Amino acid sequence: MNPDDIKYHREHAWVRVEGKRATIGITDHAQQQLGDIVYVDLPELETEVDADSELSEIESTKATSPVICPVSGSVVEINEDLADSPEIMNEDPYGNGWLAIIEMNDPSEVGDLMTRDEYEKFLKEEEEK
Repeated sequence: MNPDDIKYHREHAWVRVEGKRATIGITDHAQQQLGDIVYVDLPELETEVDADSELSEIESTKATSPVICPVSGSVVEINEDLADSPEIMNEDPYGNGWLAIIEMNDPSEVGDLMTRDEYEKFLKEEEEK
């Protein structure tokens, strides 16, 4: 079940906002599509990222996929646990499997993202294509 206290990006990333900080991760749908995650290319601290640009890459037994950042800002924290245990993203994508925390340049960008209901509708439309 997708939590409703976060916002969703069409590239299957999520954002949990606290003040000007946004915790970023991949959705449950994304981790299911990827399969077993074996490596996460963590972003560098203080990296400036733009909304809709690549934040990192995830390697699974099926494919290597980019993680697209839903908001712009500077990377202020990364989830070091993923370096040794990338499977946490499969086990707990909305909790301990978070990827990075971004200090947002423009918190209003969050308004462009989807709510849980909008994201679930988006997934249904994608499946029908």
